[in-house]
Amino acid sequence: MALDIPTLPADAPTPELLAALDKCGAVIVENFLTREITRTLNVEFDRLSEAEACREQRFVNPIIADFFGDNVSHLAGLAGKSPGFVEHVLLHPLYAALCEAVLRPNCSDYQLNIGHLMTREPGCDAQLFHRDAWVWKRLPPLPGEVQLASVIALVDFTAGNGATLVAPGSHRWDGDRYPEMHEMAPAEMQAGSAIIYSGNTFHAGGANTSARSSRRGMHVSYCLGWLRTEENQALATPWSIAEKLSPRAQQLLGFGIHDDIAQGGGYLGTVELETPVRALTRGCPAA
Repeated sequence: MALDIPTLPADAPTPELLAALDKCGAVIVENFLTREITRTLNVEFDRLSEAEACREQRFVNPIIADFFGDNVSHLAGLAGKSPGFVEHVLLHPLYAALCEAVLRPNCSDYQLNIGHLMTREPGCDAQLFHRDAWVWKRLPPLPGEVQLASVIALVDFTAGNGATLVAPGSHRWDGDRYPEMHEMAPAEMQAGSAIIYSGNTFHAGGANTSARSSRRGMHVSYCLGWLRTEENQALATPWSIAEKLSPRAQQLLGFGIHDDIAQGGGYLGTVELETPVRALTRGCPAA
């Protein structure tokens, strides 16, 4: 039988949230977004999704298409398309507090790995159970985490409409252990809540067996600043948009450098030997 996923309010002390993450590999955070922000984002995503509905969805690899499955719609690269995402999600203070504690020990700064809207429509099958950190499969084992991931519910998540399935405690399993269905728990939660989990925690999008209920959620994750990200945020976010963002948002989206010089390392991501923001602002030919 699956263990319960711990549930805490968004205003819980950071040490309590970190303790739940450390113990179970996942925690449901109630009211991560307010009702008003959730409503505003849904209105914005309705408009953006309608604009992209006529565009054929293509995937880098047919295996990825199979992984997502049929009856699932996508809106990728949210930072370059949604002002609401940048304002209310990318810079969310709870993400910052958790990433500082979870990711900073292995990097001089962290970055946005992916900001992706997925709507699981009735009839979609469950995903393969997986760990998000598998995308860096060639990375040697490190002490601590390489990724902090989450799914934010924009509608109520239920077991019937495809709530994210999580295997609590699986972030500490041996590498050759794979979960069975009875070890998975559905992250049932109200709109505006989020499940935050380790990149090493087994999970999957659930099957939507409902008749008419679409399950809309945002997959948002952060990773070590020296890793290559799943989404190329600096290309997915046009410079005409990025130049108007705060310095912190620019850094999270790859318009800064990973500076490890103070720790005896080097720096990564320069343009003309400068930070990308400075070079682009000066009209570098690379822009």
